[in-house]
Amino acid sequence: MRPLIAHPRFNRIAAPLAVGLLVITVWQLFCKQRGIPVYLFPAPSDIVLKLVEVWPDLARALVSTLTVTLEAFVLAILFGTATAFLFVQSKVIAISLYPFAVLLQVTPIVAIAPLIIILVKNTQVALTICATVIAIFPIISNTTIGLSTVDPGLLAYFRMNKASRLQTLLRLRIPCALPYFLAGLRISSGLALIGAVVAEFVAGTGGLNAGLAYDILQSGFQLDIPRMFAALLLIALTGILLFTLMAGLTQLLLGHWHESSMDHEK
Repeated sequence: MRPLIAHPRFNRIAAPLAVGLLVITVWQLFCKQRGIPVYLFPAPSDIVLKLVEVWPDLARALVSTLTVTLEAFVLAILFGTATAFLFVQSKVIAISLYPFAVLLQVTPIVAIAPLIIILVKNTQVALTICATVIAIFPIISNTTIGLSTVDPGLLAYFRMNKASRLQTLLRLRIPCALPYFLAGLRISSGLALIGAVVAEFVAGTGGLNAGLAYDILQSGFQLDIPRMFAALLLIALTGILLFTLMAGLTQLLLGHWHESSMDHEK
């Protein structure tokens, strides 16, 4: 039995934590020893104290941002997967429509978000659409590649046995595409959060449904920099949580059979 410190899973958790603690310690000591004012660059302790102080307001803003993020993520999965299935069924459709999917990806969301917000009267729906536009491309791209990347020998075997297109899709293409699809989920989850925050910045809407981006804007105007960093900390932690959940889902579905998720360390 290997000692705990040599266990790969322990190392994957302990190593980043050690680096993070080192960075926070150096940051804290630097700010305190140099006497840097909190309105210029707060120390980690100042950020934590502010987070505790204004937690009810930030928690409400976090729920608003997370709601938009999850709605956009779910929509990106549904429409992205459906589009990828459509692309793989017809090369003509793929050639005709794929450039428009790329166009959505390369167009800056800050350029089209104002138009979406103007055209869509409901602000919540507009924010969700903006975040979905950012989050959808990795799912379309990865799933399309996965559905198309099939072993020619296996494909010939299915054809030799006169498998229908549906049987080939369900029993061959989808299992082959699963690792690519899950990789797309890991990317898309973070992009959905980024899209939600960017859309909130552009919309600049306040009130009870205001998200963390609006809180960051208001903190900047009021020079409440610890509160700004506290909101940024919540965004970062949310992104880490989403990625961790997607990585856990990948390990759950692929860990026992696909080499990309199997532990090869001795």
